[in-house]
Amino acid sequence: MRRIPIVPVTEPPATLVYAPAKGRGTVWALEHRFNRDQRESFDDGWGTLEQAALEEPLPIGTQVLEEHVKTILAGNDSPDIGFDLSINPYRGCEHGCIYCYARPTHSYLNLSPGIDFETRIIAKVNAAERLREALSARNYTPLQLNIGSATDAYQPVERRLRITRSVIEVLKECSHPFSLITKSAGVERDLDLIAPMAERRLASVYFSITTLDPALARVMEPRAAAPQRRLRAIETLAKAGVPVGVSVSPVIPFLNEPELERILEAAREAGATSAFSIVLRLPWEVKPLFLQWLQQHFPERAERVMARLRDMRGGRDYDATFGRRMTGSGLWAQLLRQRFEKACARLGFNRKRVELDLTQFQRPAKRGDESPRQASLF
Repeated sequence: MRRIPIVPVTEPPATLVYAPAKGRGTVWALEHRFNRDQRESFDDGWGTLEQAALEEPLPIGTQVLEEHVKTILAGNDSPDIGFDLSINPYRGCEHGCIYCYARPTHSYLNLSPGIDFETRIIAKVNAAERLREALSARNYTPLQLNIGSATDAYQPVERRLRITRSVIEVLKECSHPFSLITKSAGVERDLDLIAPMAERRLASVYFSITTLDPALARVMEPRAAAPQRRLRAIETLAKAGVPVGVSVSPVIPFLNEPELERILEAAREAGATSAFSIVLRLPWEVKPLFLQWLQQHFPERAERVMARLRDMRGGRDYDATFGRRMTGSGLWAQLLRQRFEKACARLGFNRKRVELDLTQFQRPAKRGDESPRQASLF
């Protein structure tokens, strides 16, 4: 039985080019930084590696693993992120975006940030239950809450499991405001919950649009909704009265960076009213994955892309310093920021995030509590 070549090494293969798999951002089983043992591919003299690289790859299936979590709310103390709490109903993301800064989090599960991140999805099946417990606690104070900040809350498995919907149902019940960011049109399925909350200033939605080029999107974020489908979803939500923003992120020099103004124009025409943008980040294992992908799909531009990124990162591939990690620094970062600001001003984008109302929060019922409002007074 033929199997797709999955390469468990820590550096991109130097001599072999492994064919990309349809619908996957990478086939590389990159070892993570917590591994105690290291493995490398070995040619036994029979041309095994070359033969494997030439074979037609079989589709790589997705495995969904259920997890019963102890907590669902994650606090944020990063000064350059505009929310206080986050909920991620899933670990890993089937969208397969090669640039995803959340890929290294799979290392904590002893899984590869490469192929495992997009094929081994962890579903937090008791997310709504844990959220209800957290919000009903006497010492809980409502804060700015975002859904899907690390991995997409509307990735394909959500159609079946509906964990994100169950989370929003709890938030709606207790009038807790939230923002949500996604690359999926699946958010339309929950418009019956989101639209009434938006009318009360309790919900806003942001779409990440990196390119308008379907061919580029197909290799850069293979299982996310097509760019035009995301624009239609923006229009649908905007017409339903939901405040919609656009994130042109990440900006990658010489790949999607030339489209910056066009993306903003298309999103504004579709109904988006606010916008923000982040320069490509390459923390931890994201760097070798992106480098291998770049050499594979855009070898003629790879050196230019990385040279420009280093210009914006003080000569390094990545600068994790707060205040610079999202925007970069130096001349090219300033020019990119000026382009973005001028385009936003011309198009009438609101540069501030939608202000949501925290005052309407009412503590939800605990399981088995028949009089939640009465209990919340004590």
